[in-house]
Amino acid sequence: MSVNWFDPKTVFFAKHAQHVVLIHFPIALYITAVGFDLLWQWTKNDDLRTVAFFNLFLAAVLVVPTLATGLIAWQWALEAQKLKGALLLHLVLASTFTVLLWVVFWIHWRSWRDPRRRLPFSRLPVEVVALFLVGITAHLGGFLSGVNGAG
Repeated sequence: MSVNWFDPKTVFFAKHAQHVVLIHFPIALYITAVGFDLLWQWTKNDDLRTVAFFNLFLAAVLVVPTLATGLIAWQWALEAQKLKGALLLHLVLASTFTVLLWVVFWIHWRSWRDPRRRLPFSRLPVEVVALFLVGITAHLGGFLSGVNGAG
């Protein structure tokens, strides 16, 4: 039997399709935001700071449904398997990344609200740690979904 890729049931009710699709947006937005923030730190061009802020804002907003669909995928696609091994590590790292993303956004938001408040340099190591976390989390997610090998 052939799968109809344009059938709404196939698109919306595949066991973990939404998480796999949604996850790319906050990751890409966050990586882009950090890149623009680093460029702003180097050049002090305020347009780069603005782009970084709005990328962080969108990443922070979109990470919430992404985390929710990940939990739904665990319950539905993985049949609520016991959290252990790669699945547990994936969940812990994803949750930690989400918290760090919101912390970084909060730091930028405070500075954005009050232009006299400078962005602290200490945000940069937090941003870089979050980059590593999201990379490891994505790598584990690839294994869990079967993209990087057996899930």
